[in-house]
Amino acid sequence: MNAFTGSMMVDLEERVAELENWPDGKGLIVHGAAGTFCSGSDLNAVRAIANPQDGMKMCMFMQNTLTRLQRLPLLSVALVEGKALGGGAELVTACDFVLMVQGSVVQFVHKHMGLVPGWGGAARLVRVVGPRNALKLLGGAIKVDAKLGLQIGLADDVLEDVQDQKTLLQQTEKWLNNCTKGPPAVIQAVKKVVISGRELPLSDALRIEKEVFGTVWGGQANLQALASKLKHK
Repeated sequence: MNAFTGSMMVDLEERVAELENWPDGKGLIVHGAAGTFCSGSDLNAVRAIANPQDGMKMCMFMQNTLTRLQRLPLLSVALVEGKALGGGAELVTACDFVLMVQGSVVQFVHKHMGLVPGWGGAARLVRVVGPRNALKLLGGAIKVDAKLGLQIGLADDVLEDVQDQKTLLQQTEKWLNNCTKGPPAVIQAVKKVVISGRELPLSDALRIEKEVFGTVWGGQANLQALASKLKHK
C-alpha cells in the first residue's frame, strides 16, 4: 500500500533535493506503485517513534520535505490511484494539480488515529478547498471519491480506470503538458510568481513578480516570440 517507512521518508527528501537542482525541469508526476497511491505512515514505523520527541522530529522532517515539494520550480500533479490515506492525503495536497482515477479515494484518517495532520496537510487543504470543507474532511474523516473531489476543488480532473498504469501515466503526462509547453525558464518563472502570490503578503509578492519578470523580459523565449511575430488566438 506504499505506506511511508522511515527510509521512504528519507528517500523522498533526497528526490526533492535532486528536483530542486534540475535546471531543465518543467513537470513532475507523483504516483504510487502497484495501483495505489499511499496509505500513510507504516504502522511499524509509527510504533517505533511513539514518544512525543521523535514524533515531532518526524513531523518537522516531513513538513519541511512536503513544503519544499510544493515549492519546487516545476508544475507537479498527483496521480491518485486506489487509496491516498493519512499522510498519503497530505502528500496529495503538496502537488499543484490532482488527477483522480475513477474508484480512487482520498481520506484524511488522522482523527481515527487520535491525531491531526502534521506534515502541512491541514494548512494546504484549507487553501485548496476552503476552511468549511477542510473541517468536514478532517472532522468527518470523509472518503473523498473522484466526484466529490471535483465538487470541492480537491481534484482537477478524473481519469477512467484502465487497469494499466503505463496508460494512466501517459494520460497524466498529456494532461500536464497543457500547462508545461514552452521553455523551462518560462514555466519555472510561472511557478515562482504563483508561489509568491500564494504565500507572501501582496507587497512582497509584487516585488517578487517584478524581479521574476525582469529575468524573462528580453530573454531568449521572449525575443524568439517577438521575432516570430506571434499572433494570439
